[in-house]
Amino acid sequence: MKTEFDTTIPELQIDLASFGITDSTYEEISQHEMEERYDESIPEVQEGTIITGKVVRITSSVVMVDVGMKAEGVIQTDEFENIDEVKPGDEIEILLIEKEDKHGNVYLSKIEADRLRAWEQTLEICEGDARVTGKVKRKVKGGLMVDIGGIEAFLPASQIALQNIKNIDDYIDEDIEVKVIKVNHERRNLVVSRRELLDEERTDHKRKFLEQVRVGDVVKGAVKNITDFGAFIDLDGIDGLLHLTDMKWGRINHPSEILELNGEIDVMIIGIDYDKERVSLGIKQMFDNPWINVEERYPINSLVTGKVVNILPYGAFVELEEGIEGLIHISEFSWTKKVNHPSEFVSAGDEVEAMVLSISPFDQKISLGLRQTQENPWESIEERYPIGAKVKGTVRNVTNYGAFVQLEDGIDGLIHVSDMSWTRKINHPSEILKKNAEVDAVVISISPDEHKIALGIKQLAEDPWEKIFNHYSEGDTVTGKITNITTFGAFIQLRDEIEGLIHISELADKQVGSVKDIVQIGQEVTGQIIRIDPTERRIAISIKEHERNQEQLAPAGTGEEASDDKSKPEAKRFESSINIDIPSFDKPADKPVEEKAAAEAPAEKVAEEKVAEEAPAEEVAEEKAAEEAPAEKVAEEAPAEEVAEEKKEKE
Repeated sequence: MKTEFDTTIPELQIDLASFGITDSTYEEISQHEMEERYDESIPEVQEGTIITGKVVRITSSVVMVDVGMKAEGVIQTDEFENIDEVKPGDEIEILLIEKEDKHGNVYLSKIEADRLRAWEQTLEICEGDARVTGKVKRKVKGGLMVDIGGIEAFLPASQIALQNIKNIDDYIDEDIEVKVIKVNHERRNLVVSRRELLDEERTDHKRKFLEQVRVGDVVKGAVKNITDFGAFIDLDGIDGLLHLTDMKWGRINHPSEILELNGEIDVMIIGIDYDKERVSLGIKQMFDNPWINVEERYPINSLVTGKVVNILPYGAFVELEEGIEGLIHISEFSWTKKVNHPSEFVSAGDEVEAMVLSISPFDQKISLGLRQTQENPWESIEERYPIGAKVKGTVRNVTNYGAFVQLEDGIDGLIHVSDMSWTRKINHPSEILKKNAEVDAVVISISPDEHKIALGIKQLAEDPWEKIFNHYSEGDTVTGKITNITTFGAFIQLRDEIEGLIHISELADKQVGSVKDIVQIGQEVTGQIIRIDPTERRIAISIKEHERNQEQLAPAGTGEEASDDKSKPEAKRFESSINIDIPSFDKPADKPVEEKAAAEAPAEKVAEEKVAEEAPAEEVAEEKAAEEAPAEKVAEEAPAEEVAEEKKEKE
């Protein structure tokens, strides 16, 4: 920038002899020629060039410098850092800004010369390692300004250190070494970094450290950072990871239990990754491994005592000694009780006695059992509850398939729904048993290994189906109430809770559209037994067949004709079916064998003969098929769900 000066500069005194002009020739030379010779004697210097001048005079505001031109150069005194140190005769470097300003003065700049010289020196440094030392001058947005030999360079906050700095004001007025990372020649701007130098130093430290140490060496370091999973240790420029599991042979929940930030510790190098320049450290490796010879100290099936140190949903950990822990799995707490959580039995800090179940020194695992310290009630279960014995218990739980009955503390037996009744069809156990009710039962089977006892209620009474033929025969006439109606027929209640099935085809001697059109639940009906199957526990009953027999056996007239009818086998069968002792006045004392056999023959045979006499052939075949295979007919005519229901009842 040009500066106008108020100072009047005296006219220059020109030594003509120095230009080869003597007094004798002075008059001969014209004024114009003299000016030309003077101009030729001034050296040709380009503006913007650094030149050397001599200080000739110093005033309060300017410094006069002789630079060998028409006039002396002028520099303001505030361009000098310490004007008191400048004296006339001193040679200084200045930058030629303008050879002649509007006042005829040579315009010079000391500051610009220093800046240009510093810029040139900086460029030379950048061609080398780019390391320079500067002074932090002030804080700006995003970083600091550093003075490097008169040039201000920008130091971003992210490039000040390896980690983020909370307060960068601490670096102001500090001399720091930085590296030039960016140069703008047009604006003469520099961007520098201190972090790159620190990173280079750290890399150099890493290389030297990795060359010197080996796995197994014990080194000293400082705790640099603590995390939940471990701690980072500063090993003179290189960070090593000390994992939580390598701090102690015993249990440790957090590194802060044994480490302090910035504290010094001794660690062992347990692993080196030269490619990634990573080091793994350990503390426990400097001490003996307690798992060595652990099988000798804790043999299998031996009883041990320890302290509960941790409880998880699947079990409890018990510390036997420092560094040695065993696990009591949730399944090893009780022989009989269902354990939902280990806290039902133990709490942290409890002293417990347990049995060693298994040991794996390689995996550093010991399995312990708490229930093994107590007598197993299932070992003598067969002595206390022999098969066939009658027992009493309390219904503890009712499920879809049965009821669990508590016989003693922790010992339950299951009454399956199929063992609740010999005859009754039970859809849900709650129809028979209620929770918390006392019940008598019979032990059916025992499985000590599986901890299972099967109980039954129906076994308390005799199976009525075993003596079914003592009470019923095919051809008998029976009376009972309708208990259930399905699309394929109706169930009738007989004695001893035995039910018979009246198929829809056996309800009437005509086509039946719906079972409910003929019978209703609770209605009392009479029918004839046409089939008994004790294996499948089924009795087939026919109302149609009973009504036919009644019609055939009814007397057609009175007097001697009626008396003769009674002497026939059909009349005898009718008399037997209605359980009425009708005296036979005209029958001989000794009947022929054929008549006696006919009288004692089953009702279905009589019905069959009668039907054969009166019914068409196809109807006889149809009726006979109904008598011989009612189950198949039910399966054929009934809907799928009802057939499934019948099958389930059978099973």
